Amino acid sequence: MSPRSTTRLALAAALTAATALLSAPAAQAEEQPARVQAAATVAVYPPIQGPSLWDRFGQTPPSSHHRVFSNWGYLNDWSVDIYQNPGATVVSPFGSKTSAGNAVTVKVVTVTPGCATGNLADGGWRIGLEASDSATGAVVGRADVMHVDQKPDAIAVGATVGPWTRLGQTGRFRYSSCYQVNGDTGAHIHLEVINKTKYSCYVARGAGAALTDETQVGHVGTANSGPQQSC
Repeated sequence: MSPRSTTRLALAAALTAATALLSAPAAQAEEQPARVQAAATVAVYPPIQGPSLWDRFGQTPPSSHHRVFSNWGYLNDWSVDIYQNPGATVVSPFGSKTSAGNAVTVKVVTVTPGCATGNLADGGWRIGLEASDSATGAVVGRADVMHVDQKPDAIAVGATVGPWTRLGQTGRFRYSSCYQVNGDTGAHIHLEVINKTKYSCYVARGAGAALTDETQVGHVGTANSGPQQSC
């Protein structure tokens, strides 16, 4: 087991117990149909393997950074740019265990050019991932990982990925309204996160903060009251 996976298991210590589902009379069940909801949270980590930088130039804090993508008909909860020079491996940002200790299943739900032009040269791939609780089947949240270069053919809608599955790598794309980068130090992954229910949160930190594989940058499955909130 890798150090990152081991730490993720430790960090995902049980915080809540699963609530028992009570059967209701048929009439009541018709008025209030059962809905599967997340019973635990899942940590969000940097989508870049190895060292990276949070909001390198202080221009993309999650409290105000633009959110571009939507899931389930709603604009994503928060976003941030995480920086590393071209060639770094891009991975899933989701932890491998829920806070209740259940395994997390991560599936690819979106694969498309990230920029509105549809041209990969303008900003690479957008890869959408969905995290669910393997024990309950509850979908906890999604993440959109944008500006991915060199995506393997196996990363396609419906594929299941692990915490170390290579989604591609950081890249340098041509300057455009979608990708305003002038040098390799500006290469980054644009990360957006959303809950299935209520709102997810980010872990606040200063611009240019150093990140590692084990740095928690947010959580899905939380019950925040609105978008762009810190945990």
